[in-house]
Order: sequence, then structure tokens, then C-alpha cells
Amino acid sequence: MFKFSKEQKVFDIAGTKIGGQPGEYPTVMVGSIFYEGQGFMKDAEEGKFDKDAARERIQKANEVSQSTGNPHVLDVVGDTPEALIKHIDFVAEETELPFLIDGTTSDVRIPAVKHVGEVGLEDRAIYNTIDVNCDDEEIEALKEAGIKSAILLCYNPNPTIEGRMKSLEKVMDLAEKAEIEKPIVDPSILDLPDPGPVSKMIYRVKKEYGIPAGCGAHNAVDQWSERKEMEELAYTLRTSVANVFPLVMGADFTLYGPIETAKEMFTVCSLADAYVAYSMQMTENMRPKAKEHPLSKVFSN
Repeated sequence: MFKFSKEQKVFDIAGTKIGGQPGEYPTVMVGSIFYEGQGFMKDAEEGKFDKDAARERIQKANEVSQSTGNPHVLDVVGDTPEALIKHIDFVAEETELPFLIDGTTSDVRIPAVKHVGEVGLEDRAIYNTIDVNCDDEEIEALKEAGIKSAILLCYNPNPTIEGRMKSLEKVMDLAEKAEIEKPIVDPSILDLPDPGPVSKMIYRVKKEYGIPAGCGAHNAVDQWSERKEMEELAYTLRTSVANVFPLVMGADFTLYGPIETAKEMFTVCSLADAYVAYSMQMTENMRPKAKEHPLSKVFSN
């Protein structure tokens, strides 16, 4: 493994720490919930869902989080402002976890941002996302709501690492205008083989800026044309590889996919975390700073 020469920032978001040198803190696992097509959703536009089923999935994910030592964050999705606000309120009542504000468009997210500020949830919220197309209305809404954390999405029609790095410069300027104090970088997954170059960019972001970075590598697998015909075991194995690959390049978080896959994805990512941390301990004399870390959890027996 490797140690970054640049000081690595660690952000505390509602008790969840993200960032740092490889091996210091466990990978933050971000699971998606309330997306259209999820089994317990009754009406995605109105935000109607089976509360018991949603509660059960969150509880199971939290249990595996405790067993591995990997923090859990909820990627709260909504197709409409009404739905997104309902979903956020449910999560806020049921858990103390940080959550992503993840609407399909800025028109969906902005009302949710305002709501988060009005009800005092801004310290738990991570805006998903600020990109090069973020307009003044979004910026102003984030400032007024007092939201201090956001994912910076480095989308660029030129999908090279250099193209994405140029997008990052622009997005960081927008984040500064929005008074974001805890920026988290996502290079963006655009194509099937993207986990490779995206992992390299995560390394560069941490090397040059020292801020947390990660991605949703599972999206690459979901784009395969044969996804619908893919056997479940094959899909799980491929998604596992995609989610783990960025971790060995220093990724601090992973959008691992649907919350229903928490058990499998926490299991594989925690093992990768344990290997990284042990390597850092042996080669750099660095021990984990987190009280709960997969290094001790995975190898406890």
C-alpha cells in the first residue's frame, strides 16, 4: 500500500468520519433506498412505501455495519419533491445516520434542501450532487439551508482523467460559493470499464487535494447489456469486484448499490479494508484511528 504525502482531511458528518490516509478509517458504505422499482415502493411519485419493509432493510444494513465496523450512510432517493421529503423525514425519524439528498433533478432536490434546513437536519445531510451544471438557485438554496457537505460530481463529456480533473476545478469553485465545508469527490462512472480510470482519479484527488473521494462503481456493472440475463451469483461477484477495486487506490466511500445488497457488499469491502489497514500497519507503522475498524472486526476470531 501507499501513504499520501499530502495531509489528508477527515470530515465528521453527524458522527461518521470520512477521509484520511488508507487504513486509518473504514470505508463509508452508502446504500440506496426509495428508488423506483425497489420492492417495497408503492408509488414513487407520491412517496408511498411499505414502512415496515423499509425499516427492516435499514435495520439489517445497520446490523451488518456494526459487525464489520464500516459506517453506513443512506442514499435517500426521490422522484418528486413530495416523495423525497417524505423519504427524508422517515429516515430522520428512524435513524441517526447521515443521508444523501438524491433527487432525480435539481427541481426535485431544491425543495428537499429547503425542507432539510427548515427542520434542522442540515448537519446530517450530504447534497448529491454539485456538478458543472449546478445553477445559482441550487447554490443559494444550499447556502440558506446551511448544508455543509456535498458530493462533487466530476462529469465531463471528455471522460479522460484530465477531463474529469478539469471539471473538479470548476465544481470546487461552485462548492465554495455554496459554502460547502466538507466536499466529497465522485469522479463519476460513465461506462462499463470506468472503475479502472475512476480509481486512478480517486488516487489523484487524494494526492493533490487531500479530500475524501469515492464512487458508485456498481453502476458500471448495472450498465452491462446482459445484466437482466446475468445469474445472481455472477452479478454479485462482479459488483463486489467493482466496489472493492477503488478501495485499494484509497477510496473513502462507495455507493455500493441497493440497500438490499448490504450484507454482501459490507462483507467484501470490510475484508478489503482489513487488508489495506494491515498493510499500512506493517509497512508504514500506521494503525487505524477509528475505534471500530474492520481490521479488528474481521480478524477477531
